[in-house]
Amino acid sequence: MDPAQEKVEAEAFLHTLINKTLRVHTTDSRIFVGTFKCTDPVRLDLLLSTSLRFCASGGTDSGTHLQKSNVILAMTHEYRPPSTDKVGEAAAAAAHSGDDTVKMNMTSRYLGLIVIPGRYIVKMEVEEFVSQLKSR
Repeated sequence: MDPAQEKVEAEAFLHTLINKTLRVHTTDSRIFVGTFKCTDPVRLDLLLSTSLRFCASGGTDSGTHLQKSNVILAMTHEYRPPSTDKVGEAAAAAAHSGDDTVKMNMTSRYLGLIVIPGRYIVKMEVEEFVSQLKSR
């Protein structure tokens, strides 16, 4: 495919993501859920060169170009997994009470408008529901 055509298609793909809810996983196991607003304008060409491959791989592409682009999310919530100490305490309490399973919730907080440095992004997912897919 012609690089100019690839850039046009990649830009179109990025425009379809604007104002969609994204779930962004980071290297420290946090998950950020917010409305996608933009990427760095300086790094946009780098992102465009890999966005089609990212889309085709189901959002699991770990291309170095993609990870260099910062992502800006609005109305963002941060979700953190429990610490290993708390998991250990809950497992010990469950074993003491005879339970075979341990259920723990992630902690969350509202952050608002944030910038996620691309070097920390592991995976990005578009959050869509069945009702949204039917309207296409």
